[in-house]
Amino acid sequence: MILVNTDYISGKELEMLGLVKGSTIQCKHFGKDISQGFKTLVGGELKAYTEMMNEARDLATKRMVEEAQKLGADAIVNIRYASSAIMQGAAEVITYGTAVKFTN
Repeated sequence: MILVNTDYISGKELEMLGLVKGSTIQCKHFGKDISQGFKTLVGGELKAYTEMMNEARDLATKRMVEEAQKLGADAIVNIRYASSAIMQGAAEVITYGTAVKFTN
């Protein structure tokens, strides 16, 4: 499966199949949440949250690809990501794009 954030794939003619998306809501366990809270006092990267967001993006992307595969897609174009805080320590990540099939 080819994944791009452009609306075309060089050298390919595309048939649009439709919008596909994937999402997840992730949080860290209580102990990590407390340790990351202390980290805000001294500054620096909140590695547990960076890890959480990377995992969330990966899972959302996987779910989007699975949806595209069900449509028989060869690729997903114009991919976008968005995230939002649901509550303290929890975030939603959504990814979406257009599933396409190659015509040549």
